[in-house]
Amino acid sequence: MEGMHVTPPAPVRRRTAAAVRAFAAARLRSPRALDVLTALGCFGLMMLDLPGLAAADNSLNGATATLVLAAGAATMLVRRRAPWAGYLAALVFVGWLHELTLIQFALYSLGRYRGRNAGALGTAAYIGYAYLLFNLPGWPVERAQTLSGFLSLVVPIGVLAAAVGIAAYRQDLVRELDQQRAESAVFRAVQQERTAVARDVHDFVGRELTLLTVRSEVLALRSRGTAHEKDFDELSETARRAHLVLNDIIVQRGERAVTPGVDGLPALAEESGRAGSPVRLTVDEASHAVSPLRQAAVYRVVQECLTNAAKHARGATVDVTVTADGPQLRITVRNALPARTPLRAPVSAGSGTASMSERVESLGGTLTTHRNDGTYEVVATLPRG
Repeated sequence: MEGMHVTPPAPVRRRTAAAVRAFAAARLRSPRALDVLTALGCFGLMMLDLPGLAAADNSLNGATATLVLAAGAATMLVRRRAPWAGYLAALVFVGWLHELTLIQFALYSLGRYRGRNAGALGTAAYIGYAYLLFNLPGWPVERAQTLSGFLSLVVPIGVLAAAVGIAAYRQDLVRELDQQRAESAVFRAVQQERTAVARDVHDFVGRELTLLTVRSEVLALRSRGTAHEKDFDELSETARRAHLVLNDIIVQRGERAVTPGVDGLPALAEESGRAGSPVRLTVDEASHAVSPLRQAAVYRVVQECLTNAAKHARGATVDVTVTADGPQLRITVRNALPARTPLRAPVSAGSGTASMSERVESLGGTLTTHRNDGTYEVVATLPRG
C-alpha cells in the first residue's frame, strides 16, 4: 500500500550490513585510499607545528602556511610512483621551514617503494644536508645548537624512518614471493590434474576403442564375399585410426596406474581410519553405473578431502556421502573443525582444491566449499550422463 514501509528481514539486513562493511574495508585497503590517508596524516601532524612555523618565519601567515603544508603533504599521493618528489619537497621544508615531519614520511616512502639502496642514499643525503644547515644561523633554539642535539634528533628521525620503510619493502618482497610460489603450486597442480585426466581418458576410451576395433575386424572377416564387406573394412580402419590418434594426442609419461573408481572408496576410507581420521562412508549403488571417468573424479575428490581432513582436523570423523540423485552425481565430504588452532600449521601448498576443481570442472561439474557451525564441507556435483 502507498506510504507503507517494508522492513527487510533480519538475516537480509545482516547480510547487507556485512556486505557494506566488507566493501568499505576493501576500499580502505586499496593503495589509493592508503595514500590519501597517509597524506592526510602527514598534513595533520605538520599542522600541529603551524604556530611555531608562523612565528619562526614571518613571511608565512596562518593561511599561507596551511597551503604550503598542504602542498607538501600532497606529494604523498604519488609516493608509490614518484617517492623522490616527496623527498625533494621534504628537503625544501627542512631548509626553509625547519620542518622535519615530511622528511620522515618521505624517507619511509623511499625505503618502502625503492628499496635499501634508495633508502640509504636518501638518508645519507638528508643527514649531510641537515648538518650543513645545522651549522648556519637561523635554526630554532628548541632544536638545539649542539652536535649532541643534532645526533639525538635529526639523525634518528632519518635513520628510523628509512629503516622501517626498508623493512616493509623486504616484507613486501617476501609476501610477493610467497604469492608467486602459491600461484606456481596451483598451476602445477592444475597441470598435473589435467595430465591425470588425459591419462584416464586414454585408458578408459582406449580400452573401448580396442574392443571396437577387434569387433569390427571380426565382423569384417565374417562379411567376406557379401555386400557389406567394404563397409566393415572401413569401420575397422576408422576404429584403428581413432586409437592411433588418441595415442598421439595423449602422450604417456612413465607408468602410472589408472585412478580407481567408486569401488576403491572403502579401501580409501579404511586407510584414512588407520591414519587417525575415521570415515563414515555412504555410497549409493547407482553411482557404480556411471562412467569410469566420472568414478575416477569421485575417487579423486574424496581422496583429496580425506588428505585435507588429516592435515587440518586430525582425529575428527569424516562423513563421506556419494549419491546419484536424478541427472546429478553428488559427493559430500564433511568434517568437524578443531576447537583450537594447532601451534604449528600443517605443511600444505594450498593446491589441492585447485586440482579437485580442475578434475570436476573438466567433466562439466561444480565444486564448492563451506565453513560454518564448526564444520567444513566440500560438495561436488557431476553430470551422470
